[in-house]
Amino acid sequence: MKKSTCRLSCLMPVLFIFCLSSFSQLSVNRLRTENLPDPLTVESRLPRLSWQLETRDRGILQTAYEIKVSDRPDGGGAVWNPGKLQSDQSLQIVYGGAELQSGKKYYWKVRVWDNKGRVSPWSATAWWQMGLLHPEDWKAVWIKPDMEEDSVRSPLLRTTFVAEKGIVSATAYFTAHGLYEARLNGQRIGDAWLTPGWTSYKKRLQYQGYDVTHLIRPGKNAIGAMLGSGWYRGYIGFSGQHDYYGKDLALLAQLVIKYKDGHVQTVVSGPSWQSAYGEVLRSELYHGETIDHRQEKRGWCEPAYEATGWSGTQTVDIPKETLVATISEPVKKQESLHVKKVLTTPRGEVVIDFGQNLTGWVSVKIKGNAGDSIRLSHAEVLDKAGNFYTMNLRSAKAQDLYILKGGEEESFEPHFTFHGFRYVRVEGLTGNLNPDDFTAVALYSDMPATGSFECSDPMIDQLQHNIQWGQRGNFLDVPTDCPQRDERLGWTGDAQVFSRTAAFNRGVEPFFTKWLKDVSADQQPNGSVPFVIPNVLGAGDGGSTGWADVATIIPWNLYLAYGDRRVLEEQYPSMKAWVEYMRGQSKDNLWNTGFHFGDWLFYRPTDDVDGKSAVTDKYLIAQCFFAHSTQLLIKTAAVIGKKEDVSKYTLLLQQIKDAFVREYLTPNGRLVSGTQTAYVLALQFDMLPEALRKQAAGRLAQNIKDYDYHLTTGFLGTPYLCHVLSRYGYTSVAYRLLMQDSYPSWLYPVKMGATTIWERWDGIRPDSSFQTPDMNSFNHYAYGAIGDWMYRVVAGLDTDEDGPGYHHSLISPHPGGKLTSAGADLQTGYGRLSCHWKLENESLSVDLVVPANTTSTFNIPAPEGGLITEGGQPLASVKTISVEGVERGYLILKLGSGEYHFKVTK
Repeated sequence: MKKSTCRLSCLMPVLFIFCLSSFSQLSVNRLRTENLPDPLTVESRLPRLSWQLETRDRGILQTAYEIKVSDRPDGGGAVWNPGKLQSDQSLQIVYGGAELQSGKKYYWKVRVWDNKGRVSPWSATAWWQMGLLHPEDWKAVWIKPDMEEDSVRSPLLRTTFVAEKGIVSATAYFTAHGLYEARLNGQRIGDAWLTPGWTSYKKRLQYQGYDVTHLIRPGKNAIGAMLGSGWYRGYIGFSGQHDYYGKDLALLAQLVIKYKDGHVQTVVSGPSWQSAYGEVLRSELYHGETIDHRQEKRGWCEPAYEATGWSGTQTVDIPKETLVATISEPVKKQESLHVKKVLTTPRGEVVIDFGQNLTGWVSVKIKGNAGDSIRLSHAEVLDKAGNFYTMNLRSAKAQDLYILKGGEEESFEPHFTFHGFRYVRVEGLTGNLNPDDFTAVALYSDMPATGSFECSDPMIDQLQHNIQWGQRGNFLDVPTDCPQRDERLGWTGDAQVFSRTAAFNRGVEPFFTKWLKDVSADQQPNGSVPFVIPNVLGAGDGGSTGWADVATIIPWNLYLAYGDRRVLEEQYPSMKAWVEYMRGQSKDNLWNTGFHFGDWLFYRPTDDVDGKSAVTDKYLIAQCFFAHSTQLLIKTAAVIGKKEDVSKYTLLLQQIKDAFVREYLTPNGRLVSGTQTAYVLALQFDMLPEALRKQAAGRLAQNIKDYDYHLTTGFLGTPYLCHVLSRYGYTSVAYRLLMQDSYPSWLYPVKMGATTIWERWDGIRPDSSFQTPDMNSFNHYAYGAIGDWMYRVVAGLDTDEDGPGYHHSLISPHPGGKLTSAGADLQTGYGRLSCHWKLENESLSVDLVVPANTTSTFNIPAPEGGLITEGGQPLASVKTISVEGVERGYLILKLGSGEYHFKVTK
């Protein structure tokens, strides 16, 4: 008895350590508020909270959680503590506590319980700060310089103030008509660029908040900003227009300082501020920036600066009701690229090659005499002879001019412009060019990198590289079509075709959520959606099929990728208005009116003697997208509980498809347009009677074979081409298309040296001549939509509509083509989802990672007579895996979270 007691006593510490070890295997991390880490200007009165579970164990599901929200860092003063709630939800839990106050900071933490009975430790504390929720929260007034107007120069505005001791926190809020760069005590505020970003300014103007506690000192301080023309009054669009939103630059600034004794000091923009022009003589998004260091007002935002000769400011009556908090990541400096080569062209020009087409600018270090200047011109490509080529920039000058003060080494970089370039021509430099003095800086919205793809084929890997750099170069607060010429607009068609690929590469939920608010804002009263958002083309420039369908397609894709129900709720009126617009334009549910871009930039041979030009009837395309948007509206209505609309639009959908069959399908099942795009869209959107779909897929495959395994699709057909082929059993044909390297194909630009996706299949022709220069961008991401097929089919990572946001994932890799390996990793809202496969010695190995609090259906190739093992054990002996059946040569497995290592041996 005593021995047993002793043994038990001796074992207690071991058991305690074992339990503690087991306890610590479950933890909570990556806390997010409104999909952002510790956001400073939350506008939603009911913010959503998200987290991830971390554990290496298999089959882990959350069963309950407890959240504590406080208005104090120490956790006291609870504003919401609902206790333990039974739920597996770990994404977008809606706050349900006391009413939240403008400008106030809230702290929160969470712990969870799992299906093994464990409870995690409390997470680290995260926080969010509310924005200025009401117009009256703005004590500042709008101001503009009280100087003789100069429509191109960048004015400086400043003031001083005295701060007391005992500062607890300080938050600065800024916005502008135009762009701004704010400073406090000589230091740049924040690391965002091109602020306040681009929105439909007359309806929605963003402001930004910054924590500037570390920049303020007791005593005298100085605060100010420099303004630039930007999208507000600069040149915009391709028709030479400027001053689109207004002529006068203006600033709104408010600094809120909180002290230990509880009192608050507010410093605001107003008539006491001063203004002057500085060193930025001209700044245009398209044309570039001119900086003259001789006119620098050194220390202009330092407290001790004497603003002698400065002018005053005028107050401006500008409504504050349109002000909205920033809900997406700002544009920031990203990669820095060094010079790859310094060239002397046949024309004798000195040109720098950075080796990568990118969006941003060049930072320069230079020494010289006062008045010396250096001009940097930007281009994407060199011509056939090796000369600097800028004809495809159209009217955009894309030049930065830097004028030296003289003496010591000087540094230059722009403030309010950006360029799309790989090559830079340098003029005015005395002496030899030192490559170390030039650095290319990439600029794009600070979306987290989430997805990667790799395979055994270097050209496909380069294609993936090009897809990702195309996205980086064009996601600058809005999804632009291209970053180099006099356009750079938020074309809706480009964005919708690429949106699903975009959601693999980067965390684009805040980015697209922000932009969709402008889609709604600029949508016409009749439901027509403009060609570009923000709309700077005109009220009549909208309603084109495949472009305007952005209103339905991107909200649904965000729901699939992130499980974001709120974006569906908020965008539903816009989605419905677009479908109703199409219904209003149709007759007997056949939409065959109006202007449409059609299958934009499809393959069109220059010598079309055999009649093979792939022209697809634009109204056939319109009818397909009419059905698709209606289908997405039905699905959305079902998710958000609008049952009457489900019934109403289900009936409409059938009528749309019936009209399609009557108008565009022969009795023998042939489409009136026999193009790849026609069959792709008809099959992708289920426009054909089910009995005719198989033969239609055969016609599509035959068409591709007739073109010697080349595609002929444009912007609207290309995203779905390989998906349709795989869906109907032609994955081998899809692989041949993917791996084709002669024109037209995805790999042809790769073979020609592309580092981003081209606008045209033959932007550079096989003889090295160029396509038409007035529309020939070499950084235009739309055709990069093939990345979606590479992720979802080649690597096999896919979503399930019944478990959106990858709460339940579908994993079905498709080895094929000449690939011996491929794989993808995706950081979902729940954690890393991964699938990598490899063919070796007549066997297939597949390595998987399924994140905690999710499940997955895994389809693994199962050859007849083959052996499947996991972790070296026969599949039947692995208790954490259940076999659901066999379908089309695949074994269907149900998996919980964890890491898995499968091997299939023939």
